[in-house]
Amino acid sequence: MSGPRDEDGPRDGAESPLGPEVEKALLGSEFRYTKAEVAEKADVDLARAERLWQAMGFAHVEDDEVLFTDADVQAVRTLVQLVSAEVITTEVETAVARTLAQTMSRLAEWQVGIFRSVLGDRFAEDLDVTAQFAGAIAPVMEQLQGYVWRRHLAATAARELTERGSAADERVQVIGFADLVGYTRLIRDFSEVELAGLIDEFEETATGVVAENRGRIVKTVGDEVLFVTDTAADAAEIALTLNERINGAGKLPPLRIGLAQGPVLARFGDVYGSTVNIASRLTSVARPASALVDRELATALRSHPGYSLTSIGPTKVQSFRGLRAYALRRAR
Repeated sequence: MSGPRDEDGPRDGAESPLGPEVEKALLGSEFRYTKAEVAEKADVDLARAERLWQAMGFAHVEDDEVLFTDADVQAVRTLVQLVSAEVITTEVETAVARTLAQTMSRLAEWQVGIFRSVLGDRFAEDLDVTAQFAGAIAPVMEQLQGYVWRRHLAATAARELTERGSAADERVQVIGFADLVGYTRLIRDFSEVELAGLIDEFEETATGVVAENRGRIVKTVGDEVLFVTDTAADAAEIALTLNERINGAGKLPPLRIGLAQGPVLARFGDVYGSTVNIASRLTSVARPASALVDRELATALRSHPGYSLTSIGPTKVQSFRGLRAYALRRAR
């Protein structure tokens, strides 16, 4: 058990591998509370507070561990207030917490990687230097994150307002997967530094091409990018341009790309439904440096003068019997 705590200071015995200075630089204050004290101060049931904590991806905390700050109390209060104000429902509050965690966890890993690359061995060996660096950089990163978030918020809101029909989560869109061929071989043959460079180049190229053609990247998973567009022509242009740029990029292996058009359920920043599954399956059977589309997308593109579609007949893919696929190329 930790020792007693005075009213204004951290509890004696609260230890952190970060060290008090790094901890304060990153969190804004020292650890002060147990999980029960957080729940009490936020005026929520302890079980609910624990459920939200674990939904955010954090490990189980013992009853006597002092690992929480005033910011933790305020975060729980804020989420509960959103429910009380009926901005979100009780049923989805853990989903909201989980989605925030998944986004921020990846961002945090990248940022700590920056700390390590800049500080080198001092990152672990000299906590005073690490604390100074974190104290200087963390506010800048926080400000930049806020700017990017607001820009995306405005862009998404504008897109929603211009959508025809209802504001339902499900709408007709085009889903695309772009997958690096031979990724297993890359892992085996390249060093970690070389592999990281290739993945960075792939993601940078994909992000640029998708943005240029009014698409949106939903997520990247190592060797694969999942993107979505609102129109068939934008999706086709993304697929063809990606293959052209990757094929001319030197070290990067070719891509397999699968596209499908149909109803898509958008939820908490991800996409679901049979259209997503069809695009994924088409990617798995596409040849290197090619793009396959399903029948719905082929129909939408057939009158477009810039593209050529060649039927490859029924395609045997898992869970989709008799799926018809078409090879997408630029018109000669």
